Amino acid sequence: MDTELIKVTVTDGIAVVTMDNPPVNAQNAQFNTEMAGVMDVLSDRRDVRVVVLTGAGKVFSAGADLKARPDRSQPGARWQHNRRARESYHAIRECTKPVIAAINGPALGAGLALAASCDILFAADEASLGLPEIDVGLLGGGKHTQRLFPHSTLRRMMLTGYRVPGPELVRLGVVEASVPRADLMARVLEVAAQIAAKSPTAIRLAKRTLNTIEDMSLRDGYRYEQNMTAELSDHPDSKEAATAFLEKRPPRFQGD
Repeated sequence: MDTELIKVTVTDGIAVVTMDNPPVNAQNAQFNTEMAGVMDVLSDRRDVRVVVLTGAGKVFSAGADLKARPDRSQPGARWQHNRRARESYHAIRECTKPVIAAINGPALGAGLALAASCDILFAADEASLGLPEIDVGLLGGGKHTQRLFPHSTLRRMMLTGYRVPGPELVRLGVVEASVPRADLMARVLEVAAQIAAKSPTAIRLAKRTLNTIEDMSLRDGYRYEQNMTAELSDHPDSKEAATAFLEKRPPRFQGD
């Protein structure tokens, strides 16, 4: 897929997706369309086992491009705008491969929504998550933020524009770690390599399961997990994992 604002490189099963729309990786219609398309393509690529999402420069994404707001005089324009934005985030969450966010700098508003749509989050010390919409006459991002932050912090962010810095994100349990920006990608790629070494079938079913049970009751969610476990146990990768464990050797997975 040819893209201009979203760059992709693939090495050893790890796809690094870099948002590259200088100066702050703001999101416009082209950005949203490319992001959704890239994630859909990576979902189907057999040479990709895990995805890393990051931003070029010193900003992850400063959010929606205010200069690219839809022309409300055009019928349907605002609904199409909203739909494109939503689908770009859903494409990350629904990607069949785990997506790790390497939050290299501020992730604000729609940028926070991108990060919150990922499976695992790491941040640079220089990073921050925030909802600045209140200061520009807009709303948005609250539901995505609710997946990451406790009640009071979320409301402080939305009502005041407070930006939570990298080290505080660790204390709140929002990200796995906060490290100097220069060390961020190395730390993230370590975890990505761990995932890439697992059975691709098991990883795919695990992510599907986590997405599905997120809003289920305990009874329904655990039943779903049990069903997925039964499905996985019939796959050759499951038998190979057990055999390799007993024989104390690295497994040789065949995937889907």
